[in-house]
Amino acid sequence: MPEIQAAVAIIIFLITYVVIIAEKMHRTVIAMLGAIVMILVGIIGQEAAVKVVDFNTLGLLIGMMTIVGIIRPTGVFEYLAVKAAKLARGEPLTLLVLLAVITAVLSAFLDNVTTVLLIVPVTFSLTRTLGVSPLPFLMAEVFSSNIGGTATLIGDPPNIMIGSAVGLTFNDFVWNLAPVIIVVEIATLIAFRWLYRQGLRADPAVKAEIMALDELAAIKDPVLLRKSLLVLALTILGFVLHGRLQLESATVALTGAFILLALTSEEPAKALAAVEWPVLFFFTGLFIVVGGLERVGVIRWVAEESMHLTGGNLVPMTFLILWLSAVASGFVDNIPLVATMIPLIKALGQIGNLDLMPLWWSLSLGACLGGNGTIIGASANVIVAGLAEKNGLVITFKEFMKVAFPLMLLSVAICHLYLWWRYL
Repeated sequence: MPEIQAAVAIIIFLITYVVIIAEKMHRTVIAMLGAIVMILVGIIGQEAAVKVVDFNTLGLLIGMMTIVGIIRPTGVFEYLAVKAAKLARGEPLTLLVLLAVITAVLSAFLDNVTTVLLIVPVTFSLTRTLGVSPLPFLMAEVFSSNIGGTATLIGDPPNIMIGSAVGLTFNDFVWNLAPVIIVVEIATLIAFRWLYRQGLRADPAVKAEIMALDELAAIKDPVLLRKSLLVLALTILGFVLHGRLQLESATVALTGAFILLALTSEEPAKALAAVEWPVLFFFTGLFIVVGGLERVGVIRWVAEESMHLTGGNLVPMTFLILWLSAVASGFVDNIPLVATMIPLIKALGQIGNLDLMPLWWSLSLGACLGGNGTIIGASANVIVAGLAEKNGLVITFKEFMKVAFPLMLLSVAICHLYLWWRYL
């Protein structure tokens, strides 16, 4: 009976993942259907299914999405883009670097999906004015969103999931990952400048037009902006201190969101419309599908096999997780990948008495940066491709991968050296 249950759970899991990868059905629908089937066939009961859902991850996402939804109409993101263009004096290559840096910084404190949704439309406007191809800018912004998001607890969904599952704080992520992420971002921007140095040139008259833009005109609601920035700053401070305050990150994010709602008298229905509910249900479905695997012992079996493969040695285990998660994230969305890896790493700790911290950092770095490898590797990539298509620019899988995969391997190689130097 246990063997039959394990086989059924594996079949449900594989079908769910194959359909997600094939994109023949919306990933939220298939994840929830997979979860429901797990319950219907008795792999996991409804009460147990609710317990395996990580509500801290969901609450953190809801809070931050609500805050960003209230901030968006103020025009602050358009202001930042125009300001960057003027600081670059209309030079396309310099502007590419500045927009990429802005994207990386914003992605560290907002989630990277929200960041690209805000930056990309402005990028198209600026590149049209300059008369240059938007493709290099979009590629740099995709990379920077995933790189910047890796540096903090709240920047990328995989980190939110890891932090919640392990009890890691905002400061833990910054202290352990920000140093290598800065190096990776610099190396990536140097590569982009070299790759596109010939094709990005603007006419002097166009540069003058850029310099004539008034960035302050982008600010549509200064009062709302002041209130929003104050609450956002306090929320980020809350993330920094949440370990000492013994508060979960979801509590901090939701507190910030509802304080901002109270200060702005924003209609809750309008503010909550900014929440990406399909993403939240996608997470919920995955938590239950993976919880079913864990319940019938599949995760523990895989952990035991991994221990045999690496001889229980921390060094090869760390690098195996780094490279496996990086390459896999290029072809499978990193959210379901991390949902599967978290209980696996926990099981490794129970079996082998290992120091798990290097494994958690290798999973974060591999999953977040590996998502840069292909156009389907991370949610931000898919969103940018969709926005590009709406603006008449089709980015093919092959075209994206030709540039992205080698740069992704470079970033993971830098992380390999960093992990070896700092933890092993």
